[in-house]
Amino acid sequence: MLKFAVKTVCALAVAFASVGSAIAQNYPTRPVRLLVPFAPGGGTDLVARAVATKLGEGIGTTVVVDNRPGANANIGNELAARALPDGYTLLMTSSALTINPNLYKNLSYDPVKDFAPISLATNVPYILAAHPSLGANTFQEFIAIARSKQKAISYGSAGTGNSTHLSMELLKIVAKIDIVHVPYKGTGQALTDLLGNHIQVFWATMPPTLPHVRAGRLKGLAVGSLKRAKAIPELTTVAELGYPGYEAGSWFGMLAPAGTPKAIVARLSKEVNKALSAPELNERLSAEGAEPSGDTPEEFAAFIKTELVKWGKVAKAAGIERQ
Repeated sequence: MLKFAVKTVCALAVAFASVGSAIAQNYPTRPVRLLVPFAPGGGTDLVARAVATKLGEGIGTTVVVDNRPGANANIGNELAARALPDGYTLLMTSSALTINPNLYKNLSYDPVKDFAPISLATNVPYILAAHPSLGANTFQEFIAIARSKQKAISYGSAGTGNSTHLSMELLKIVAKIDIVHVPYKGTGQALTDLLGNHIQVFWATMPPTLPHVRAGRLKGLAVGSLKRAKAIPELTTVAELGYPGYEAGSWFGMLAPAGTPKAIVARLSKEVNKALSAPELNERLSAEGAEPSGDTPEEFAAFIKTELVKWGKVAKAAGIERQ
């Protein structure tokens, strides 16, 4: 009886594997939707659109970017988690996926159980950008001004609990400054208000911010990576400037709903990595400050678990309680 049961289970496993392989061979037969849980114009959106074009070419269909901003990426993340696991709804999200469980008590999705990781797409160091009217030309000058004008300077974030928020709160602690937080619904909105001098500083993602820094519309004061960023190597890191170990940045990665056939996940991972290694896309993303990464579904899954622990420690250090 036991031998029969074992043989039955093995036969079913082989059958399911065969079905998954057949689905992958025929996939895709219609356009694929790529959800982005942030507003257009932000770093996640720019990377998603760049990857979507190449991915579509690789799998032979159109990949349509669908922006679903709100609730610090929770709306878009949840929509992806609840989508049919058939490979036709994907998610390009950010470190918000691993930050939010440390900020919200009753999330409607689990970042580990409800997703099938496809690939880490890019690592994105943040750039500390300031409006020229602040009068700070260097990071040290910004700190001096902030200390002399406690609570008179405002900074933007892409949303309460977003990594752009936590990164500045951590800097406030280590640099002993006190500036006012102004949350937005995404990087695009915060950047617009920074350009309009409605806020004075912003730990921003590089892709949408570097053009304004290079044009002189904003001042780049420092980068948040532990090593200098390839896109703007002349800017020093905060770690170099007397705050060893300080790191501010994000990542963008692609996932599918849990239960998506492994054969489809494997194919998508292969095509995303192929897209990221294409010289023109690689050079474009690197120049914009999004450093292409790429990895396997297994490596991305392990990375997500590590990030959950990391951001939990940052939220605790910043004194941000779960809502």
